[in-house]
Amino acid sequence: MKVFFRVLSYANRLPRRLTFFFCYSILGIIFGAFNILLVMPMLDVLFKQTGKLMAVPPVPEFSFSVSYVTELFNHYFIAVVINYGALDALLFVCALITACVILANLFRYLERVMATKIRVDLVKNIRLDIFNKVTQFHIGYFNNERKGDLISRFTNDVNEVESAVMNSLKAVLKEPITIAIYFFVLFKISPQLTLFTLLVLPLTGGVLAEIIKRLKRQATASQESLGRILNILDETFGGMRVIKAFNARKFVIERIDEESSFFRKTSKSMAYKNELAAPVSEILGVLIISGIIFFGGNMVLTKNNSLEPAQFMTFLAIFAMIIQPAKNFSNGITSLQRGTASAKRIFDIIDTEPLIRNKPSAKSLSFFSDTIEFKNVSFSYGPDKTVLKNINLTIAKGKTIALVGPSGGGKSTLADLVPRFYDPTEGKVCIDGVPLTDYDLESLRKHLGIVTQESILFNDTIFNNIAFGKPNVGEAEVIHAAKIANAHDFIMQTEHGYQTKIGERGSKLSGGQRQRLSIARAVLKNPPILILDEATSALDSESERLVQEALFNLMKNRTSIVIAHRLSTIQHADEILVVHDGIIAERGTHEDLQQRNGIYKKLSDIQKTA
Repeated sequence: MKVFFRVLSYANRLPRRLTFFFCYSILGIIFGAFNILLVMPMLDVLFKQTGKLMAVPPVPEFSFSVSYVTELFNHYFIAVVINYGALDALLFVCALITACVILANLFRYLERVMATKIRVDLVKNIRLDIFNKVTQFHIGYFNNERKGDLISRFTNDVNEVESAVMNSLKAVLKEPITIAIYFFVLFKISPQLTLFTLLVLPLTGGVLAEIIKRLKRQATASQESLGRILNILDETFGGMRVIKAFNARKFVIERIDEESSFFRKTSKSMAYKNELAAPVSEILGVLIISGIIFFGGNMVLTKNNSLEPAQFMTFLAIFAMIIQPAKNFSNGITSLQRGTASAKRIFDIIDTEPLIRNKPSAKSLSFFSDTIEFKNVSFSYGPDKTVLKNINLTIAKGKTIALVGPSGGGKSTLADLVPRFYDPTEGKVCIDGVPLTDYDLESLRKHLGIVTQESILFNDTIFNNIAFGKPNVGEAEVIHAAKIANAHDFIMQTEHGYQTKIGERGSKLSGGQRQRLSIARAVLKNPPILILDEATSALDSESERLVQEALFNLMKNRTSIVIAHRLSTIQHADEILVVHDGIIAERGTHEDLQQRNGIYKKLSDIQKTA
């Protein structure tokens, strides 16, 4: 229940809405109970029991009690019987029954409206909280976690929680009140028969509790399996070219079939147990009613006549009304267990603390004025995976530093420390002499522009992709940025110019066009520090020339960290660092490094002969 109430806390104005929910529920239950209680006087009229009535009882003094309501009804009912006869008394009772039904259903409708308000707000706020937390995680988190599982938690788990909340509001919070009120009425009719009922009811609860316990374990396994299926789908749709090229269709089908079979098996077992709860409770309910009929019938038929026939029939009618709330309560608990399993998966994400976050006293980086420094920086992804070892480096403002070397040497990791995608395991990275960990993350990243090998674009217009992250940008500014990035000409040749939709991840554009849009986005941001990570390595010669021109335009008067495999693109750098096995193995200008017979010279010779 602790998890359930935490889920409820996501609803807006919860105390007020829950108060109204309970008020409407109780009023609906009370008028529903009145509706059944009015059967007794109706039966008395039909069985001609009202002929014994001699005088109208006085109007009772007002009080908040059942006896006041009972005595008030008796006053008017007996008055109608004596003054107008049995037929008019029957009409009077039918009119009251109709009024009670209308009021009961009105309050049930208002109760459902309030439950819907709680549900829709709750779902929206949970999804926003998940998304807000996930966007705070460091880049390494997404390398370790499956995207399909994250999407499953955002969609299927939230849907399961939504269903559980609706069922639980009615079943776990409302139905116990319904059952309590009905049992109170039953106790008023016959204490002995009610006590007998209470003795046999726990039998139902014990059987259902065991079913629910097993259901909870399988709910978690089912949701995890669905996450794995979504992950396979994401990888398959994203890698369709490779799958077809390597004739791997059968392999991925077998993967999805294996995971789908596990999901089918778990879902089938859950469904069996879920469906078992209703018939089991119904069979046990019939057994209980049979016992009540025998025990109550004995009370009616015995000579002491301790229970009137009309009272017994009303007792049975009200008890029959308890069965449905009891079923709802049982089903609600079952749904709550599934919802709890999903909620725990959601809260596992929400409760995860981001590794990269602001200090409480973090200060804003207003402007970059001097240097970027790496002081004794080491970094490892784990105890057995050291990537950088004791790096010392100073990058002066306005200078271009190039990072080259074999793949896996630590170039990208070194650059990723500047925007704090990771924090050093040892040492510190500083801007203007202040450790990056002392700066507010958002203010730090405002000073950075990043262009990567893979152009990250969105299924939106060209204009919105260039203006991404900068609201209220004018068209003239976007066009100016596109011209600097050598992108304006090809943009104007598209169907709708800057308002052309580019497809998922820019699929309607060529690699060079996508890269130039990424550069235009960086130009528009106008950052003082640039990080270019293999920005031209995946392009043909013509596209590379255009992109390289755009990069030169972008790098003017900026501090740049350039990662490159093609050494021809970084010969203009103020300093070239050869990063090998996590250390700076060589450093100097292109001419200096060419004169040494080291790693850089070997890489340069290989590329000349390639």
